[in-house]
This record gives sequence, structure tokens and C-alpha cells, in this order.
Amino acid sequence: MAEPISFQSILDHLLDSKKDIPQAHLNLYSDLDPKSLRLFLDVWPSVKPTRKLLLLDGLLTHFDSDNIVSYEEIGRALLNDLDGEVRARAIRLLSESDDPKLVGTLTNILLNDADLAPRLEAALLLGEFILLGELESIKAELQRKAEDALIAIIRSDENPSLRKACLEALGYSSRPEIVSLIESAFQREDPTWVATALLAMGRSHDERWNDDVVSMLLDEEPLIQTAAAQAAGELAIQEAGPILLKLLLEDEEVDDDVITASIWSLSQIGGDDARIYLLNLIEQTEDEDLVEYLEDALENLDFTEELNKFDLLSLDADGDEDLEEIDLEDVDLLDEDE
Repeated sequence: MAEPISFQSILDHLLDSKKDIPQAHLNLYSDLDPKSLRLFLDVWPSVKPTRKLLLLDGLLTHFDSDNIVSYEEIGRALLNDLDGEVRARAIRLLSESDDPKLVGTLTNILLNDADLAPRLEAALLLGEFILLGELESIKAELQRKAEDALIAIIRSDENPSLRKACLEALGYSSRPEIVSLIESAFQREDPTWVATALLAMGRSHDERWNDDVVSMLLDEEPLIQTAAAQAAGELAIQEAGPILLKLLLEDEEVDDDVITASIWSLSQIGGDDARIYLLNLIEQTEDEDLVEYLEDALENLDFTEELNKFDLLSLDADGDEDLEEIDLEDVDLLDEDE
């Protein structure tokens, strides 16, 4: 039986830029105890810059594919790294953290960091904390602090990409002034701003945007179409389902991003037609990655339909008196019609 690899040997390997970083090593950077974290930080300054990014990119890829690992300790420790690209990746390693103490740090990075990359990541992660605020999982004053910082950037003459990231993050917010910010972006001629507005609409879970989203599903600009498809799914717009199916079945020149967004949107909207389409597509494709994506979409469709059943049961529970008035013969007739 092979002896377990020591963390020190992992760090020695990290310092050797001539060696690849094995996949097996990535697990050992997860959930570092204080002693291991100190060892990591002691050697970090000696790691070459390209090697640092190689490790962090590996950790991020592993983090996205494995829901067991956590690199939160490393993410927190590298928020003050001298390299802006390292700081940006450190924030991404914290993407699943719900620690409210991060709000102040992320707000400071958003407003004051010297590099664009970490500011972009800070904006996106602050959106997740706004969502936690809407769910009453963090204090209202922290949510407001995040919102105020994001709004300040949008209303400034900062980098357009940063302002768009801030608007996307604010999509989760129910503050009244966010509506006018989204409307203003949606009315611009720049397709990147329109797409950002659509993504914010989807995050809002507000039916006021349904018509605007549907109106963009057949737009000639793939970026806008993709965002509209994503928003339609997030908002579970029922009338968008047939449009997306027709688009996928009849248009042979659909952009790949539009296809993947539409497939996932259908899994969020639900319906028998969506299931039939996904099952048929699985049978017809030989692309293993696409098959895996379609299977994930089917699982999500199952989840969507379970939620819909739960909602119906809740409505039934509230309206038992109405149910008692339905004649059983009427139920039989409904079954025959189906």
C-alpha cells in the first residue's frame, strides 16, 4: 500500500516549474488546516508567476467539477496578493462562500483595487451576497453596502465591462432604482449592454420583464439571443418554450451558445415537448460532451417538474373547498381529453 503524500512534498513539487501539476495533487490543497496554510504561504513567494496561475487555474477547474473540495482558505489568503490575476482567481475560489465578512473586503476591492480583473470578480461575487440578502440570510445593511458600491460604479465613468458586471450583479436586488438602471441598459444600441440587461432581468425573477425577454429571443445578434434564452429560463416564461423549440428545430444556423442556452432554458421552463426534444437529441448525437450536457438538462427538467408539482400541491391545499366541488365524472372526462 502506497504511503500518503505529505503536503510538504506537494509544495516541493509546486516549486519545480519543470514538472506538471498532477490532478491527484489538487485534492490535497482542499480544506487546508492552519499549519498547512502557513506552509503554503511560506513557499508561495518563491513560486514563479506563471506557475501560480497554472495551479490556481487547476484548482478552479477541479472546484467546478468536484462539489466536495473547498479552497476557501487559499482564496482568502491570496486576496492581498501582489498579482492582480492571482487576486482575481482567489475571489473565484470563494464563489461558494456565504461568509458575510467577505462583503466589506469585496466592496473594497471593487472600489479601490488597482487592477480590473479582481474588480470584475468582486462585482460578480457581490451579486451572490445580494441574493443572500434578498433571502434574508445576511444582514440588510451588508446587502445595502454591496448594492451602494455596485450602483456607484454603474453611475460612474469606469470601465464599461466593470459597469456591466455590476448591473448583472444588481439583477438580484429588489431595490426600486435597479429597474431604471436595467431599462436604461436595455434601451442602448450596444448589444453588450442589451445582453447585460437581459441577464439582470433573468436574475430579478420579476415578471415585469417577460415581454422584453421574449422580444429578444429571435434577435439577429447571438449575444443578445443567448442572454434572452438564459433570462427566459430563469424567469420560467412559458410562452418562450415553443419559440425556443421552433428555433432549435427549424433554424440550421443557430449559434452554439444560443443552442446550449436554449436547451438549459427549456429544462427550466419544463413541459412534455421539451422532454421529447431532449430525449430525441440524445439519441441523435454522438458528441459525448453534448450528451452529458443533455443528460444534465434532463435532470434539471425533472427537478423543475417536481417543483411545479409541489407548487400545485400547495395550491390544492389552499383550495380544498374548490376541489370538493369537482365531480369525479369531470375528472374522467379530463383524462380522456388528455
